[in-house]
Amino acid sequence: MADEARKGGAGAGQAAAAAAAAARKVTVKSADMKEEMQKEAIDCAIEAFEKQGVEKDVAEHIKKEFDKNYGPTWHCIVGRNFGSYVTHETNHFIYFYLDQKAILLFKSG
Repeated sequence: MADEARKGGAGAGQAAAAAAAAARKVTVKSADMKEEMQKEAIDCAIEAFEKQGVEKDVAEHIKKEFDKNYGPTWHCIVGRNFGSYVTHETNHFIYFYLDQKAILLFKSG
């Protein structure tokens, strides 16, 4: 029963995340990343924007989650107006918009 309760709790969290994602406009501009990891990056960004009010703190949240889940070294830039030119590991890059904010997340090093 404990396993079922845990599964139900996780499903409820995923349903809430899906509802939050539906309320936000997500536009993937460029990606060299597996679908599952892309979804995790978007979900992580939504969670970060809900918890943090400052772009720097949102970037920190996303970077630390990806360092923890996929190993170092991840880099994250969040904002409305920035240019970039980066080198990344294969299958570890995504650039997307969440509403009006751009998120660039990549692994390098």
